[in-house]
Amino acid sequence: MLKNIRLERPLAVIDLETTGTDTRNDRIIEVSVLKLAPGGELDHRTRRVNPGVLIPPEATAIHGITDDDVADMPSFRGIAPGLSRFLDGCDLAGFNVLNYDLKLLVAEYNRIGLNFPVAGRKVVDACKIFHRREPRDLTAAYRFYCGLAHEGAHGAAADVLATAEILDAQVVRYDDLPRTVDGLHGYCNDPCALDMGGMFGRDEDGVILFIRGKYKGRSLNDIAQSKPDYLEWIQREDFFDDTKGIARDALKQAS
Repeated sequence: MLKNIRLERPLAVIDLETTGTDTRNDRIIEVSVLKLAPGGELDHRTRRVNPGVLIPPEATAIHGITDDDVADMPSFRGIAPGLSRFLDGCDLAGFNVLNYDLKLLVAEYNRIGLNFPVAGRKVVDACKIFHRREPRDLTAAYRFYCGLAHEGAHGAAADVLATAEILDAQVVRYDDLPRTVDGLHGYCNDPCALDMGGMFGRDEDGVILFIRGKYKGRSLNDIAQSKPDYLEWIQREDFFDDTKGIARDALKQAS
Protein backbone atom coordinates (compact mmCIF):
# COMPACT_ATOMS: atom_id res chain seq x y z
CA MET A 1 0.00 0.00 0.00
CA LEU A 2 2.90 2.38 0.74
CA LYS A 3 4.57 2.83 -2.63
CA ASN A 4 6.55 5.97 -1.82
CA ILE A 5 7.63 5.66 1.82
CA ARG A 6 10.51 3.39 2.78
CA LEU A 7 10.03 1.31 5.91
CA GLU A 8 12.88 -0.01 8.03
CA ARG A 9 10.55 -1.67 10.52
CA PRO A 10 6.77 -2.24 10.69
CA LEU A 11 4.53 0.83 10.65
CA ALA A 12 1.19 0.53 12.46
CA VAL A 13 -1.50 2.95 11.28
CA ILE A 14 -3.97 3.41 14.14
CA ASP A 15 -7.49 4.79 14.39
CA LEU A 16 -9.84 4.76 17.37
CA GLU A 17 -13.56 5.30 17.74
CA THR A 18 -14.46 6.45 21.22
CA THR A 19 -17.11 7.73 23.60
CA GLY A 20 -15.89 11.33 23.22
CA THR A 21 -12.94 13.66 22.79
CA ASP A 22 -11.56 13.80 26.35
CA THR A 23 -8.29 11.88 26.05
CA ARG A 24 -8.04 11.33 29.81
CA ASN A 25 -11.57 10.17 30.57
CA ASP A 26 -13.31 8.94 27.41
CA ARG A 27 -13.13 5.29 26.40
CA ILE A 28 -12.24 3.31 23.30
CA ILE A 29 -15.08 1.43 21.60
CA GLU A 30 -13.28 0.42 18.41
CA VAL A 31 -9.62 0.10 17.53
CA SER A 32 -8.32 -0.55 14.04
CA VAL A 33 -4.68 -1.13 13.16
CA LEU A 34 -3.21 -1.48 9.69
CA LYS A 35 0.25 -3.00 10.10
CA LEU A 36 2.57 -2.40 7.15
CA ALA A 37 5.75 -4.46 6.98
CA PRO A 38 8.97 -3.38 5.20
CA GLY A 39 8.49 -6.27 2.79
CA GLY A 40 5.06 -5.03 1.76
CA GLU A 41 2.91 -7.42 3.81
CA LEU A 42 -0.32 -6.00 5.26
CA ASP A 43 -2.14 -7.08 8.43
CA HIS A 44 -5.37 -5.18 9.10
CA ARG A 45 -7.21 -5.90 12.35
CA THR A 46 -10.25 -4.20 13.87
CA ARG A 47 -11.78 -4.92 17.27
CA ARG A 48 -14.75 -3.43 19.06
CA VAL A 49 -14.55 -2.89 22.79
CA ASN A 50 -17.14 -2.66 25.55
CA PRO A 51 -16.17 0.64 27.20
CA GLY A 52 -17.96 -0.12 30.46
CA VAL A 53 -19.89 3.15 30.16
CA LEU A 54 -22.81 4.32 28.06
CA ILE A 55 -21.95 5.71 24.64
CA PRO A 56 -23.30 9.28 24.37
CA PRO A 57 -25.81 9.84 21.55
CA GLU A 58 -23.61 12.56 20.08
CA ALA A 59 -20.75 10.06 19.75
CA THR A 60 -23.02 7.45 18.15
CA ALA A 61 -24.18 10.12 15.69
CA ILE A 62 -20.59 10.39 14.45
CA HIS A 63 -19.41 6.78 14.22
CA GLY A 64 -22.72 4.88 14.30
CA ILE A 65 -21.70 2.51 17.13
CA THR A 66 -24.37 1.94 19.78
CA ASP A 67 -24.38 0.42 23.26
CA ASP A 68 -26.00 -2.73 21.83
CA ASP A 69 -23.21 -3.05 19.26
CA VAL A 70 -20.58 -3.42 21.99
CA ALA A 71 -22.61 -5.09 24.74
CA ASP A 72 -21.02 -8.51 24.12
CA MET A 73 -17.57 -7.23 23.18
CA PRO A 74 -14.50 -7.69 25.43
CA SER A 75 -13.32 -4.91 27.70
CA PHE A 76 -10.14 -3.00 26.90
CA ARG A 77 -8.43 -5.09 29.58
CA GLY A 78 -9.38 -8.14 27.54
CA ILE A 79 -7.78 -6.93 24.29
CA ALA A 80 -4.82 -5.00 25.74
CA PRO A 81 -2.27 -7.87 25.88
CA GLY A 82 -2.96 -8.92 22.29
CA LEU A 83 -2.87 -5.31 21.09
CA SER A 84 0.48 -4.80 22.82
CA ARG A 85 1.93 -7.86 21.11
CA PHE A 86 0.58 -6.76 17.73
CA LEU A 87 2.13 -3.29 18.09
CA ASP A 88 5.42 -4.49 19.57
CA GLY A 89 8.36 -3.25 17.50
CA CYS A 90 6.19 -0.97 15.36
CA ASP A 91 6.50 2.69 14.57
CA LEU A 92 3.13 4.42 14.65
CA ALA A 93 1.09 6.54 12.26
CA GLY A 94 -2.40 7.99 12.16
CA PHE A 95 -4.48 11.04 11.50
CA ASN A 96 -4.21 13.30 14.57
CA VAL A 97 -2.55 10.38 16.32
CA LEU A 98 -0.26 12.56 18.46
CA ASN A 99 -2.99 14.78 19.87
CA TYR A 100 -5.74 12.20 20.19
CA ASP A 101 -5.41 8.46 19.46
CA LEU A 102 -2.04 7.93 21.14
CA LYS A 103 -2.97 9.92 24.25
CA LEU A 104 -6.24 8.03 24.61
CA LEU A 105 -4.52 4.69 24.08
CA VAL A 106 -1.93 5.48 26.76
CA ALA A 107 -4.73 6.53 29.15
CA GLU A 108 -6.60 3.25 28.58
CA TYR A 109 -3.48 1.23 29.37
CA ASN A 110 -2.77 3.31 32.48
CA ARG A 111 -6.36 2.82 33.63
CA ILE A 112 -5.83 -0.95 33.83
CA GLY A 113 -2.42 -0.64 35.45
CA LEU A 114 -0.36 -1.30 32.33
CA ASN A 115 2.11 0.79 30.37
CA PHE A 116 1.96 1.43 26.64
CA PRO A 117 5.53 2.35 25.66
CA VAL A 118 5.94 5.29 23.31
CA ALA A 119 9.65 5.89 23.87
CA GLY A 120 11.76 4.64 20.99
CA ARG A 121 8.90 4.64 18.49
CA LYS A 122 8.77 6.96 15.51
CA VAL A 123 5.37 8.61 15.12
CA VAL A 124 4.11 10.02 11.82
CA ASP A 125 0.97 12.15 11.94
CA ALA A 126 -0.70 12.64 8.56
CA CYS A 127 -2.86 15.33 10.16
CA LYS A 128 0.18 17.42 11.10
CA ILE A 129 1.56 17.20 7.58
CA PHE A 130 -1.87 18.03 6.16
CA HIS A 131 -2.51 20.98 8.47
CA ARG A 132 0.93 22.40 7.82
CA ARG A 133 0.42 22.08 4.07
CA GLU A 134 -3.36 22.07 3.44
CA PRO A 135 -5.29 22.74 6.67
CA ARG A 136 -8.49 20.56 6.77
CA ASP A 137 -9.86 17.17 8.02
CA LEU A 138 -9.50 13.49 7.03
CA THR A 139 -12.36 13.45 4.52
CA ALA A 140 -11.04 16.58 2.82
CA ALA A 141 -7.50 15.21 2.95
CA TYR A 142 -8.56 11.99 1.22
CA ARG A 143 -10.40 13.91 -1.47
CA PHE A 144 -7.50 16.34 -1.89
CA TYR A 145 -4.64 13.83 -2.01
CA CYS A 146 -6.33 10.74 -3.42
CA GLY A 147 -9.08 12.33 -5.56
CA LEU A 148 -11.74 10.10 -4.01
CA ALA A 149 -14.72 10.37 -1.68
CA HIS A 150 -13.97 8.88 1.74
CA GLU A 151 -16.58 6.14 2.04
CA GLY A 152 -17.16 4.99 5.61
CA ALA A 153 -15.78 8.12 7.28
CA HIS A 154 -15.65 7.83 11.09
CA GLY A 155 -15.40 4.06 10.88
CA ALA A 156 -11.99 3.07 12.24
CA ALA A 157 -11.36 0.43 9.57
CA ALA A 158 -12.07 2.84 6.71
CA ASP A 159 -10.15 5.64 8.40
CA VAL A 160 -6.87 3.72 8.73
CA LEU A 161 -7.01 2.68 5.08
CA ALA A 162 -7.64 6.28 4.05
CA THR A 163 -4.84 7.54 6.31
CA ALA A 164 -2.29 5.14 4.81
CA GLU A 165 -3.25 6.23 1.29
CA ILE A 166 -3.05 9.91 2.32
CA LEU A 167 0.44 9.46 3.78
CA ASP A 168 1.60 7.76 0.62
CA ALA A 169 0.12 10.51 -1.58
CA GLN A 170 1.55 13.33 0.58
CA VAL A 171 5.17 12.37 -0.12
CA VAL A 172 4.41 12.36 -3.84
CA ARG A 173 2.68 15.75 -3.81
CA TYR A 174 5.41 17.39 -1.71
CA ASP A 175 8.56 16.01 -3.27
CA ASP A 176 10.73 17.73 -0.65
CA LEU A 177 9.20 15.56 2.10
CA PRO A 178 11.36 12.66 3.27
CA ARG A 179 10.28 9.16 2.25
CA THR A 180 11.28 7.35 5.41
CA VAL A 181 9.46 7.02 8.72
CA ASP A 182 12.48 8.55 10.50
CA GLY A 183 12.38 11.57 8.20
CA LEU A 184 8.62 12.03 8.45
CA HIS A 185 8.83 11.69 12.23
CA GLY A 186 11.35 14.55 12.22
CA TYR A 187 9.00 16.61 10.05
CA CYS A 188 5.98 15.99 12.30
CA ASN A 189 7.87 16.60 15.54
CA ASP A 190 10.35 19.17 16.80
CA PRO A 191 13.76 17.55 16.18
CA CYS A 192 15.06 19.22 19.34
CA ALA A 193 12.33 17.74 21.55
CA LEU A 194 13.27 15.40 24.38
CA ASP A 195 9.74 14.05 24.83
CA MET A 196 6.90 12.80 22.63
CA GLY A 197 4.73 15.86 23.33
CA GLY A 198 7.47 18.34 22.38
CA MET A 199 7.42 20.21 25.69
CA PHE A 200 11.15 20.05 26.49
CA GLY A 201 14.38 20.44 24.55
CA ARG A 202 18.02 21.37 25.17
CA ASP A 203 19.94 24.49 24.31
CA GLU A 204 23.44 24.39 22.82
CA ASP A 205 24.90 24.08 26.33
CA GLY A 206 22.74 21.05 27.12
CA VAL A 207 20.39 22.89 29.48
CA ILE A 208 16.82 21.57 29.39
CA LEU A 209 14.35 24.26 28.31
CA PHE A 210 10.65 24.55 27.68
CA ILE A 211 10.24 24.67 23.89
CA ARG A 212 6.50 25.36 23.95
CA GLY A 213 3.85 26.58 26.36
CA LYS A 214 3.71 29.61 28.63
CA TYR A 215 7.36 29.22 29.71
CA LYS A 216 8.82 28.64 26.26
CA GLY A 217 12.54 29.46 26.30
CA ARG A 218 12.80 29.25 30.10
CA SER A 219 15.07 26.80 31.88
CA LEU A 220 13.27 23.78 33.32
CA ASN A 221 15.41 24.02 36.44
CA ASP A 222 14.41 27.67 36.96
CA ILE A 223 10.71 26.83 36.63
CA ALA A 224 11.08 23.85 38.98
CA GLN A 225 12.41 26.21 41.64
CA SER A 226 10.21 29.26 41.02
CA LYS A 227 6.98 27.70 39.67
CA PRO A 228 6.81 24.10 40.96
CA ASP A 229 3.01 24.25 40.79
CA TYR A 230 3.29 24.35 36.97
CA LEU A 231 5.28 21.12 36.90
CA GLU A 232 2.81 19.58 39.34
CA TRP A 233 0.03 20.60 36.94
CA ILE A 234 1.84 18.74 34.15
CA GLN A 235 1.71 15.61 36.33
CA ARG A 236 -2.09 15.86 36.54
CA GLU A 237 -2.85 16.62 32.90
CA ASP A 238 -2.93 14.35 29.84
CA PHE A 239 0.71 14.72 28.82
CA PHE A 240 2.71 11.69 27.71
CA ASP A 241 4.52 9.74 30.42
CA ASP A 242 7.97 10.84 29.24
CA THR A 243 6.90 14.52 29.55
CA LYS A 244 5.67 13.88 33.08
CA GLY A 245 8.86 11.99 33.88
CA ILE A 246 11.10 14.90 32.91
CA ALA A 247 8.96 17.30 34.96
CA ARG A 248 8.93 14.89 37.92
CA ASP A 249 12.72 14.50 37.86
CA ALA A 250 13.14 18.29 37.80
CA LEU A 251 10.87 18.65 40.83
CA LYS A 252 12.89 16.03 42.74
CA GLN A 253 16.17 17.78 41.94
CA ALA A 254 14.74 21.14 43.01
CA SER A 255 13.37 19.88 46.33
